[in-house]
Amino acid sequence: MKIITYNVNGIRSAMSKGFLDFLQTEQPDVVCLQEIKANEADIDRAAIEALGYHCYFYSAQKKGYSGVGILTKIKPDYVTSGMGHDLFDAEGRVITAHIKGYDIMSCYFPSGTTGDIRQTVKYEFLDAFYDFINHPNNSAKKFIVCGDYNICHKPIDIHDPVSNKNSSGFLPEEREWMDKWFDAGMTDSFRHFNTEPHHYTWWSFRAGARARNKGWRIDYISVSNTMKDQLKEAGIYSTYVHSDHCGSYITLKK
Repeated sequence: MKIITYNVNGIRSAMSKGFLDFLQTEQPDVVCLQEIKANEADIDRAAIEALGYHCYFYSAQKKGYSGVGILTKIKPDYVTSGMGHDLFDAEGRVITAHIKGYDIMSCYFPSGTTGDIRQTVKYEFLDAFYDFINHPNNSAKKFIVCGDYNICHKPIDIHDPVSNKNSSGFLPEEREWMDKWFDAGMTDSFRHFNTEPHHYTWWSFRAGARARNKGWRIDYISVSNTMKDQLKEAGIYSTYVHSDHCGSYITLKK
């Protein structure tokens, strides 16, 4: 099974830039989308379904904002939207497809870059999401948590850790949360295979950052430690350009 996570920064924009050609080329079984920025009625479902995908979307109540989705060639047993939190569910932050015994999640963590209020909201989300995943009822589940976490975990994950030490997305409190997240039974699938620097998933639109590879790795596929041995491969699709992010993927052994 091949699973991709991708913050498309507007699904309609990404589709106009060749996103469907990307899917035809890479042939993922499951695609987790973030920041779809569209209501379901405004998405060309037929074009996606023509490639063999079942489509599930969870849009924000605010038009043109946030939203997540899952495209899957394997029909889920069921799909659940939200995490039982009024604010974050209104913002369309989490959707989960239950497929072949896996809980495959597409998650869009809040950004704190617009100021202190949203940074506080981000911390609230991190606490709520951690508790949501680590609820005792979930102890036996096999989680595959795909998404834009909006956090660089370690200095290796950001092009300039020194000048960004006070930047949202690389703050000590955020990075400590990532430590806690992985210590609590999750594996960073990309770092499971690759410990080299200069691998990023987001670049600013400013100052030619992408061409100069001045990026941040803020998109992750975390998997439950209990299924770590099922990981076959993980990587980043840095050469495809449909967004200010790029896709990441894992493949699982049969």
